[in-house]
Amino acid sequence: MGPGPVPSGGWQLIVHQHTSANCGLRRDGLRPTHVVLHYTAMATAEAAIERLCDPAAEVSAHYVICKTGRVTQLVPEGLRAWHAGAGEWDGLQDINSRSIGIELDNDGQGPFAAALMQSLEALLASILAGWAIPPENVIGHSDMAPGRKFDPGPFFDWARLEARGLAARRVVEVCPSSTDNVAFRHLARAAGYAADVSDDALLATVRLRHRPDATGPLGPEDFAALTRRTPVSI
Repeated sequence: MGPGPVPSGGWQLIVHQHTSANCGLRRDGLRPTHVVLHYTAMATAEAAIERLCDPAAEVSAHYVICKTGRVTQLVPEGLRAWHAGAGEWDGLQDINSRSIGIELDNDGQGPFAAALMQSLEALLASILAGWAIPPENVIGHSDMAPGRKFDPGPFFDWARLEARGLAARRVVEVCPSSTDNVAFRHLARAAGYAADVSDDALLATVRLRHRPDATGPLGPEDFAALTRRTPVSI
């Protein structure tokens, strides 16, 4: 399965093909239920595609989106690309078998190009519709591999995707009565952050997605980012 031309706000999506052999069957009969977003952290999209197609590198992704908006498909959506690596999300492991990986042409040091974001929106709209994936299941590489990965990074415009229904905060209805690290860990786990990492790494990862400009110690605003109500201190 793969997307055809899909308009998104007048933006026509054209998908180019460049086959990577770095893929395989999804394990245990799994199908895509998530989308994982990455940045390439390479000089050019062409360099990233070359690496993602190099058998010696043993990495790949389903798609690469260039700064110009050009979309290149490397692996069919039905197959397992090697993009996520070790990690966990919402109690799920082997994220490669459960997801579609999209690499974005960006070095993590500045905003993502407008044309790239337009193509990403069109591509996500196609993928989410084609596989019946809810917007809550569009995650960053950092979300499922906290402390190990940091992409798509603090400059990625999650709010833009959320406004278009192409991503969503997985807010938790129950608000904890305390605001310590133990309570935050329970809350973050309920929101999907299931990997076993330090308190500092967990806080940094949640902030990377929800409060990229935040600094300093854990505070009520960090709890509020994951809940519908402001937490009550005790």
